[in-house]
Amino acid sequence: MTYTPNRREVILSATGAAALGLAGTLTFLPSALADTAREQGYHKYKIGDIECVSLYDGIWKKKHADNFIRNATLEQTKAALKAGGLSDEYIPIEFAQTFIKTGGKTVLIDAGTGGQLAPTAGMMMKHMAAAGLDGASVDTVLISHFHPDHIFGLMAKDTNAQVFPNAEIIVPETEYKFWTDPALIEKLPDNRKGLGKRIQATFPNWKNVTQVSGEKDVAPGIRSLPAFGHTPGHTAYHISSGDKQLIVAGDIANVPALFVVNPTWQAVFDSDPETATKNRIALFDRVIADGAVVAGYHFGFPNAGTVTKDGNGYVFAPFGA
Repeated sequence: MTYTPNRREVILSATGAAALGLAGTLTFLPSALADTAREQGYHKYKIGDIECVSLYDGIWKKKHADNFIRNATLEQTKAALKAGGLSDEYIPIEFAQTFIKTGGKTVLIDAGTGGQLAPTAGMMMKHMAAAGLDGASVDTVLISHFHPDHIFGLMAKDTNAQVFPNAEIIVPETEYKFWTDPALIEKLPDNRKGLGKRIQATFPNWKNVTQVSGEKDVAPGIRSLPAFGHTPGHTAYHISSGDKQLIVAGDIANVPALFVVNPTWQAVFDSDPETATKNRIALFDRVIADGAVVAGYHFGFPNAGTVTKDGNGYVFAPFGA
């Protein structure tokens, strides 16, 4: 089934928009599918002849911090959450993976938290089964970048044993080289040293890891799409079938109410904020120009839909809006 979102809009006043630094209006597009999709843990859709499934891994209710957005105040952050129809008590960082059946292959884009981060996340494998998908049959795992919420689902918590030992794991070359550099560990902040050590203890020893650079075909109808900035090698993936397109955007932007509406806001997670901002805007403009569907790892659930321009920012309309 292919969805075409309806624009059910709740327009803020010009005063409210100005308070958030936008020249135009703000639009909140709630999804009627959201609660049902979260409850069942998956949402199926098609891009042309390609079957796609959004998988819900869970949520991290992140406590507010003054430095979460480098160039926005806590007051602006809370106001933007409320404008987006969300609670302003915490930052709602949801996790969603994309499963694709294409050309006789099964492809998983990003591997989830593996239940090793927030206690309210780690449900990807459960929801994969609920959707009638067999994790053991995954042919390819595409990784956007090496942050823990994207790769911990590849490895068992205590043993680091591979969760997808029979799958080819395709990773961005720039990302791989950054994290596996032996000199890196001492350069990392203390809260990242453990991640660096775990990456270096696993990926170089796995025989099923393939590195790719630039725009490359990585599966039938799927190409890698470099979108650096969030991390040194952060990569999106472009899916096409006939004249239909989907861009699985990884962490090009976090919570839409914050970083889609305000694309120049810089999250503390971005390693190169200026490059991240440049590529965020370029990707959204490409999505609009191409009439593509976009799926964001932290876009809530369902995590796929369309993007439109709105003043100095953009609006994400999830399926069912």
